[in-house]
Amino acid sequence: MHRVVAFVRAPQSTFELACAAQVFGIERADLPPHYSFGVCAERPGPVATHAGYDMLVTGGLDALDRADTVIVPGWQPKTEPPSPAIVRALRRAHSRGARVVSICTGAFALAHAGLLDGRRATTHWALTDEFAALFPHVNVDRDVLYVDHGDVATSAGAGAGFDLCMHLVRSDHGARYAAHIARTMVMPPHREGGQLQYSAPPSPAQIDGTLAPLLEWITARLGEPLTLEQIAAHAGVSPRTLTRRFADQLGTSPGHWLLTQRITTARDLLESSDLPLEAIARRVGLSSATNLRRRFLNALGTTPGAYRRAFLVRRTESSSGASPART
Repeated sequence: MHRVVAFVRAPQSTFELACAAQVFGIERADLPPHYSFGVCAERPGPVATHAGYDMLVTGGLDALDRADTVIVPGWQPKTEPPSPAIVRALRRAHSRGARVVSICTGAFALAHAGLLDGRRATTHWALTDEFAALFPHVNVDRDVLYVDHGDVATSAGAGAGFDLCMHLVRSDHGARYAAHIARTMVMPPHREGGQLQYSAPPSPAQIDGTLAPLLEWITARLGEPLTLEQIAAHAGVSPRTLTRRFADQLGTSPGHWLLTQRITTARDLLESSDLPLEAIARRVGLSSATNLRRRFLNALGTTPGAYRRAFLVRRTESSSGASPART
């Protein structure tokens, strides 16, 4: 069982904590459990929250010594450095191989602890200038939803915490397992880390029609050679208007969104079926195994064959009672 521990600090954002708790802390009857979830604080006891109530936290910093993933779901006041004891606990967890993750302002805690020096990282769009000035050795990416280095990961604003947590689940246990969790939470299709943050709400003129029905239409036709012009025609708009709507509402282009859905479906088929690569490529609209390999390598840094073998090993380990590998 992969142990996830959230480190909280007053005043704690309940939503940012809930992002992690909802993904890692809920047992779902029709899914095999892979995670245990706990909460700790520097000093066990009541912890004030932004929601007007106190949480009673029973775990102390020693819980981080047993965690496989440590999550810092926000950090307030953001410019106040963690105590030496917290810094030591975060560094100790990281040095022994635990994955250390931040949501929103939690990146300030990781940066204070020196875990982001020389690396790309992100935080809420409204705080990136302040973050960059405070931590000049961190390469701040102002636009992305999250940045994952494998051992350290940071997310943008609180909503992007869900995206990062779901990304970690996909990395650990595959697209199908993550998709099942997303469905139980009635979440929309996942957003990739490279998509833009919503730095300001779109104007009413930009929200002239939801994309949801169109996305469902596209998803049902992944095996077809869809073009931007065909999609725009189905939506009854020009290609230029469609591209603007995707940028406004999803922070990406129609072509990139479509490719992401094709790669995600290919991952699911690689995990759950013995279909040859050619058949998978045709089913997801990538025409050939060669094209599938190229797209897969560009998107995930691995080949379809290596991906399938990795999840075959994980299924074997899980069925034998061994602890699943983490990527």
